[in-house]
Amino acid sequence: MIDPLSQTMSAASSGMRAQSQRLSVASENLSNADTHGYKRKMMSFAQRVDLETGASTVSASRPSLDQSQGELMHDPNHPLANAEGFVELSNVDMIIEMADAREAGRSFEANLTTFRQAGEMYRGLLGLLSR
Repeated sequence: MIDPLSQTMSAASSGMRAQSQRLSVASENLSNADTHGYKRKMMSFAQRVDLETGASTVSASRPSLDQSQGELMHDPNHPLANAEGFVELSNVDMIIEMADAREAGRSFEANLTTFRQAGEMYRGLLGLLSR
């Protein structure tokens, strides 16, 4: 049986990994907000049980594309214009992406704090056992 501190560290590290991926996707979306036709990428997460440690962990899926249509702009001279002269803008909402990025950063920090505290408890336990 794996000890609870190892399970805690495993769960926290999986959370940090998932939030790092989420932040990367939000950053990519923000970078492409002004790219005509760009489709917003979205992340989804699933709870898993690590068979090695028994820890409840989280994993991120591959990003999927938001299929909602972006705003249409009339520009018949644009190379991406359709037959009616409209160009589809990106469907990225800057406010949503900034909120996602902020939430991912805070969740990462919370997982990092949990990981550090479990490490400190480990060191304390080892100190007690070595006496």
